[in-house]
Amino acid sequence: MSLSTRQFSLAQIAALTAKGDIPNLKIAVDQALDNGLTVNELKDVMVQLYAYTGFPRSLNGLNALVESVKARQAKGVKTETGREPTALPANADMAQKGTQTQTELVGQAVDLSALSPDIDRYLKTHLFGDIFASDLLSWQEREIVTVAALNQLVGVESQLNAHIGISKKNGITDEQINAVKNVLNPKEMSPFPAGDENTAYADYFVGKSYLNMLSLDQVVIGNVTFEPGTRNNWHIHRATKGGGQMLIVTAGRGYYQEWGKAAQVLKAGDIVHIPANTKHWHGAAPNEWFQHLAIEVAGENSGNEWLEPVSDEDYGKLK
Repeated sequence: MSLSTRQFSLAQIAALTAKGDIPNLKIAVDQALDNGLTVNELKDVMVQLYAYTGFPRSLNGLNALVESVKARQAKGVKTETGREPTALPANADMAQKGTQTQTELVGQAVDLSALSPDIDRYLKTHLFGDIFASDLLSWQEREIVTVAALNQLVGVESQLNAHIGISKKNGITDEQINAVKNVLNPKEMSPFPAGDENTAYADYFVGKSYLNMLSLDQVVIGNVTFEPGTRNNWHIHRATKGGGQMLIVTAGRGYYQEWGKAAQVLKAGDIVHIPANTKHWHGAAPNEWFQHLAIEVAGENSGNEWLEPVSDEDYGKLK
């Protein structure tokens, strides 16, 4: 099972906040709000992250959220503030509640008092008490946020691996964890480098792609990497004899579709033979990166004919 749109947005925002990439964080916030997340849910993500990435990253993320919301309001774009967390009783024992939450989440009692009684108390009372007491995000979602953020930090492998284990205990699959770790541009999706942004063909793509021409001699081979949701337009590889194209999927999940036929889901190891003079498109799944080798088949009088984009409506129906 892959990430849902909501899970993808949470992971992307957590990763960008941890990385400190404010320009792309604002874009991700805008997309998340368009996808139905609320302002208060995104605030919860950034508040949680102060415990994992520090106050500076958390505060910068909150500022980016505020600026994004103001920009949307100035444009008249609908933005849901969302509900507040369910209030706890005034006399709630947060140390007791946090200890219970931590134990249930991890699957056993955790005692860090030998390292520092203070840090053990802060974790139980504040992180697993005050922060996790908010019911705007589920435990599963909070672990997705944590794994996405820790994956962007250097030297925290033991904590990352611990939270991957906690995530799996709480129902997150290996496939989903891999997607969380690759939620930003994965530099090593496969042995083939992604290359530079594919600006030369940007007019024929919805979304951003990257192109690395691996071979221009004997056989023309390009490594094409698609950001989540990116796809090329309908197009035809024209030839009077021979021609066409072959795709070898190296990483991620995506689609290939010929005109008048159902879309085909693609994953690493799949091979697609595209006949010449056949209208088709290919690209990434909505919430996953996708990479394939595009191999030109030699033909006579060959060339590409670029056509209309794949409609958002048709693309949105794909699973």
